Amino acid sequence: MRAFLVIIALGFSMAIMISIPAGIMANQEAAQSLSENYNNTISEMQEEINKTSTLIEISASSRRGMFSGAPSGMPSGMPSFGSQEEIFINATVVDEISTIEGIKDIAPFLTESSEETTEETMNTPRGTMTITRPVYTITGVCLNSAFIEEYSILPTNITTGENLSEGDSGVIIISLNLSEYYSASVGDKVEIYDEYFKIVGIFDSTERTVYMNITDAQRITDNIGNVSRLDVYAEDISYVDGIAEVIEAAYSELYVTTYEDRLENLERTQEMYETTLENAESTLSQTQTVAFQEILIAIVATSLIVLFMMLYTVRERTREIGVLKAIGFSNWNVMSQFMLEGILLSVMAGGVGAVTGIVGAPVISSLLLPSVNSVNLFSTQQGGPPGFSRQPINFGTALSQSVTATADLHTLLLGFGAVVLLGAIGSLYPAWRAARTSPMEALRYE
Repeated sequence: MRAFLVIIALGFSMAIMISIPAGIMANQEAAQSLSENYNNTISEMQEEINKTSTLIEISASSRRGMFSGAPSGMPSGMPSFGSQEEIFINATVVDEISTIEGIKDIAPFLTESSEETTEETMNTPRGTMTITRPVYTITGVCLNSAFIEEYSILPTNITTGENLSEGDSGVIIISLNLSEYYSASVGDKVEIYDEYFKIVGIFDSTERTVYMNITDAQRITDNIGNVSRLDVYAEDISYVDGIAEVIEAAYSELYVTTYEDRLENLERTQEMYETTLENAESTLSQTQTVAFQEILIAIVATSLIVLFMMLYTVRERTREIGVLKAIGFSNWNVMSQFMLEGILLSVMAGGVGAVTGIVGAPVISSLLLPSVNSVNLFSTQQGGPPGFSRQPINFGTALSQSVTATADLHTLLLGFGAVVLLGAIGSLYPAWRAARTSPMEALRYE
C-alpha cells in the first residue's frame, strides 16, 4: 500500500512536470497566433477601408436595439440591455438623397432580426455570461447586377451552392452555422418569417445570417418602402465630405459614416487590439514565472517523497540489512538493492505520470496556469467594427484564440527521465545509510 501511494504521488508530480510545459507552449502558440491574426486583421481592415474611399454609410440611427447590434462606439456583439424599437429610412428619403450632386449610386439594405431567440453562453474576463440572440438576422439587398459586381454587396465566401443573382426572388443564401441549426442544405426550403424560401447557397460566417432580395425582405417583415441602411457611393472622393454635410444638415435623424470616420474607428480598433496583445504578453510572462515555481515545487516534492519513503524502508528493514551483511553481502550489494528499489518505484510512477499527463494535461495546465485567451472584440452579422458595415471580413473571431495544452513525446520523455533521476537521487542517501549499517547493530535493532 505504501509503494502504491508513493507511485501515485510521484506519478502526479510527473504529470505536473509534463502538463506545465505543455501549457506554456500552448499559451505561447496562442500569443503568437494572436499577434499574427492582429497584423492580418488590421491589414485586411485597412485594405477594405481603402477600397471604400467613396462610400458614405447611412443608417436610421446610431443606436440600435439588442437584436441589431450595440450602441455606436461600443464593440458590436455586446448585448444591449433594454432594447429599442428599430427605426427605418423611408423610400422617399432615399429618392431625395439621390438628387444630391456628386452621388453615383445608392445601394439600400434592410436588416431585421427574427422574433424567435436563443440563449448563448459567452466567456468574458469577469466570468460566464448568458445572452439572448435572435435565431437569425435577415439582410435584404438590392439584386442589381451593377451593385453585385462593382460593390460586393453579397458575401463572397460561398462554400456550397451559388450566390444570389439579379432578379432572384423566393430564394436565399444562409450562413453555414444557420444551415447546421436548421439541418438544411442547398436545395432545401426553410421557413423565414412564416414564409418558405429555397436555399441556393451557403456561406461561412460567425453569425446566423440570411441574405435575400430586398423586396422579399420588405414584404415578409411588413416594411414595404423602408430600408435600414444606405450605401451611398460618390462619383469621386472629392464629393464625399460635401455629400455627408448635406445629408447631416437635412436629416439630423440619420447617422452618417465616411471614409475618415472608418479610419478613426480603425485607430480605435488598433488601440483595443494592442491592449489585448499587451495583456496577453503580460499574462504569458506571469505564466512562465508561475510555471517555473510550480515545476521547482514538483521537483522538490518528488525528491522528498522518495527520500522519506526510502528512509522509512531502511529503518523498517534494519534487521534484514544486518542478516544480509552477516551472510556476506557487501556494502555495494546492500546499497544497490535499495537504489534499485527506489528507481523501480520511480519507473512505475513514470508510467502512471505519463498516462495522467497525456489525458489530463489540458485540465492540469488550466488549473495551474493563467490562460492566454483573448476577448472576442467584435462579433456582428456585418463582420466589422463600429462604423464599418461591409461583409467580407470576419472580425468576430479574428482575435479569438484558444489553444489546448497537449503533451508531446519530447516532454513525456523529459518528464519520465526527470522522475527516474529524482528517484535515484532521493534513494541515494537512504541506500548509503543502509550500506553503512553495522551488522551487529542491525541484528540488535528492535
